[in-house]
Amino acid sequence: MSKDDEDYISLTDMVQNFDGGSKLIELWLRNKDTVEFLGVWERLNNPNFNSLEFEGIRNEAGLNRFTLSAKKWQEKVNGIGVIARAGRYGGTFAHWRS
Repeated sequence: MSKDDEDYISLTDMVQNFDGGSKLIELWLRNKDTVEFLGVWERLNNPNFNSLEFEGIRNEAGLNRFTLSAKKWQEKVNGIGVIARAGRYGGTFAHWRS
């Protein structure tokens, strides 16, 4: 998929043949190390990254009640590294340089 002249790979397609499928993406996004990685990536590649909102997410990451979706990531921190698209050909996508 392309957005704003940037290419993305489908994480949804990557996990479709595994047990749990899209649940694997949800579990990956809940991981504290994943949140840390995404934060570093966004700081390096996204001039519009909302660092203040990220700090709140980072502080909650790792707690049992913590959940994070690609859509929430996009909305809260203005993220571009992991994005969600609804509808036909939708899913969760990661920037190819992630």
